[in-house]
Parts: sequence; C-alpha cells; structure tokens
Amino acid sequence: DAGVHSKAWYAATCDRKMAEDALYRSNKDGSFLVRKSSGQDSRQPYTLVVFYNRRVYNVPIRFIESTRQYALGREKSGEERFDSVAEIVENHQRTSLVLIDSQNNTKDSTKLKHIVRVS
Repeated sequence: DAGVHSKAWYAATCDRKMAEDALYRSNKDGSFLVRKSSGQDSRQPYTLVVFYNRRVYNVPIRFIESTRQYALGREKSGEERFDSVAEIVENHQRTSLVLIDSQNNTKDSTKLKHIVRVS
C-alpha cells in the first residue's frame, strides 16, 4: 500500500472537482491533498492536488511496476522515485515541488504547506 490511508492529507472519496473546490476555498499557496486518480489506472493510482498563485495543479502520481516505487508527473530521466506516496508528501514538505503549467508554459514551485480536508 502507498502509505496514504491513515494520512490527514489523503481524501479517499474525493473527485477532481471536489478537490479543486476545496483548494480554491483554502486560497493558501502550498495547500494540498492527495486523491485517487479519476482514471483508476494502476500505473497512475493517485493525484497530488496543489494550490499555488490562485491556481490548482493536478500532478499525477505514477506507480513504477518494475521498482515498486512512485514518482510525480510524466516519466523523465533522472526523476526522483519514492517508496510510498507518504514519502513524496514528506519530501515536498521540506523541498520545493516544481509546478508546470502546460497551458501557459510556465514553471512555479512551492512546498506542500497546508493540508486541506475535503468536507
């Protein structure tokens, strides 16, 4: 298991719209939660949802079958891999996460600072 189920930041029953609404309501840079991915694909089981600069970013969390590890976003060479989703969150509470806006082709970065609970 990815180490998500007992975590305050894991929104088990939350869909994309609920997650985005909750983050817009929080309106704090670095607000975040983790939800199940909409596609129910075993290679991309979760999505990290982050609020920054009045925008919500949905970052796919991939499961790498060959190493049984997790990574963020699209596959890239030299990417960071983690043994659990919890490790990804803990890492990015300490080090900045790069947020890529594919529509405007911009990059931002923030740490995961505020856990958002979906009511």
